[in-house]
Amino acid sequence: MKEATGTGRADRAAGPIGFVGLGAMGAPMARWLVSRGHDVIVSDLNHGAVADLVGRGARTASTLKGLASEASTVFTCLPSLRALREVALGAEGLQHGTRISTLVDFSTTGPAFALELGAALAARKIDFLDAPITGNVVTAGNGTLGIMCSGPSAAFERARPVMADLASIALLHLGERNGRAQTLKLLNNLLSATGMAVACEAMILGTKAGLDPAAMLEAINASDASSSATRNKFARSVLTRSFDFGARMAITAKDTSLAAGVVEELGVPAWIARRVQQLWGFAASQGGAERDGTSLITYLEPWAGVEACRTSTSARSNAAATTCTTSSSPISTPSRIPA
Repeated sequence: MKEATGTGRADRAAGPIGFVGLGAMGAPMARWLVSRGHDVIVSDLNHGAVADLVGRGARTASTLKGLASEASTVFTCLPSLRALREVALGAEGLQHGTRISTLVDFSTTGPAFALELGAALAARKIDFLDAPITGNVVTAGNGTLGIMCSGPSAAFERARPVMADLASIALLHLGERNGRAQTLKLLNNLLSATGMAVACEAMILGTKAGLDPAAMLEAINASDASSSATRNKFARSVLTRSFDFGARMAITAKDTSLAAGVVEELGVPAWIARRVQQLWGFAASQGGAERDGTSLITYLEPWAGVEACRTSTSARSNAAATTCTTSSSPISTPSRIPA
């Protein structure tokens, strides 16, 4: 395993690079690369996102084939397997470019798809790195992501200067076989999704018992029980009821489903993982898919009849559970709790 860490300036890529996918994570990543002096050619269906990057110094190409005929290394950050397949292998996709030699995908696709895509691109003499990322919209825009890669070592070395500018926290090469990085990313996301789910349940239980949510959070974060969810998400986006941390619930539902697929393939007992997948899938199916993932709690609160939110100092002394001024639960109180 190769690892590069640090905050120093990486060497600039030799020649232009392509970047396809300017969504919540892709756009700040592309902006950061432009700010670091890379010659970036961007593409996205969102013309406004493309125009923003061009205004900051990026270039654009009229087609994906045209982009891949200018850039030898192309990066993708896309929301679904279908989108990635079309971008890479479609009739007008990157595979038809005359210069592309390396495709690096930052998406979370699962190991099976990474192996499939790697084999298809190898037939076109294009090296493929599955390189899922860890971080959020803030770290995507300041070069402090983590990136884990699997695929040909030569491709990793070619793409390293660009990835090092994006990933000062950790840049890992996990081996020659595509899919290993995807497996690790799914495990990472499963842990994160589990932490958020159990934190929601704990906060609802405490609120129902008459505890002040802010006081609970303060105590939990001062203990070994704290998690990324309690430290980073609850105070900012849950107790305030703003639900604006920056990651759509559909993404977490997709990732936990992919993790469940790996569980099934490997025959590993995973009672907790399956429950977590069911919970996120339930919330997404109840209208939450396009909502922020921190709104997960609103799909659990109706069963308890309380909402976990900030309360005034005077309200903290009350034994009874408090209710938010404005209800943000998207569903009415159900007749029974799902099994």
